[in-house]
Amino acid sequence: MTRAEVFEKLTEVFCDVFDDDAITLSEDTTAADVEGWDSVEHFNLISEVESVFKLRFQMREVSGMKNVGELVDIILARGAKS
Repeated sequence: MTRAEVFEKLTEVFCDVFDDDAITLSEDTTAADVEGWDSVEHFNLISEVESVFKLRFQMREVSGMKNVGELVDIILARGAKS
């Protein structure tokens, strides 16, 4: 899976979780950039990402992510499947 493919799938997940088809992700996107991305929605987002990419994040990975680019890095490092 390429970085572009991961971003495409993540965009679909974000649009679904946050019920906003206008979301555009970049390497630097953070919770502050997405309306409604609070601690509860973060849990829902991570759960959906795990489901779509068929992987499980470790707690230290989830708590250490600073932006979407780091999320993509982890997904690619794990060789996620979709």
